[in-house]
Amino acid sequence: MHGPVSAAWLLVALCAATGAYCLLRLRSAVEEQRRAAGGEALMGFGMAAMAVPAAVFTPPGWAWPVYASVFGLAALHALWAARRDRHHLHHLAGTAAMVYMAAAMASAPPAAHPMEGMSMHGGTGVPVVTGALLLYFTGYVLLSGARLVPAAATAGGPPPPARWGDRPELARACRLSMAIGMVAMLLTM
Repeated sequence: MHGPVSAAWLLVALCAATGAYCLLRLRSAVEEQRRAAGGEALMGFGMAAMAVPAAVFTPPGWAWPVYASVFGLAALHALWAARRDRHHLHHLAGTAAMVYMAAAMASAPPAAHPMEGMSMHGGTGVPVVTGALLLYFTGYVLLSGARLVPAAATAGGPPPPARWGDRPELARACRLSMAIGMVAMLLTM
């Protein structure tokens, strides 16, 4: 990341915590929560692994094509699941962004690691794909953030779910934090 390595570690912590909560959601009694939780956990842990500063751990050259393959398969799954649930289109955008970043890392010179502030596009401006992904995730962050603002509580509203994995507002907060992390990672491209 541009700036101190501590910012990269904060991104690692945010994404890993989000992935851990998504694993907890896999045990939810609510089917809607379980359906999306696995892909979101994969995204959280994958983003955390990608954000580890290169000064601490530099993945071998074969790791980036593996990342691209794993997230490519996740993108195919999200595309298939989008037939019945539009929310999976967001998963498709996220997995496509991960494939894009992994492919950029695979084609980068060994010394260039975007999490350390190196530019992946040679300083000729923002590539079209990076710009489009930045626009999407920035819009998603703004829209999701606005949705998290609590509405006036009604007296006859349903009680909040008892289990942590069944709380839809926490799931939305996790998606928001991963989108913020994606914006931070895309800005380093």
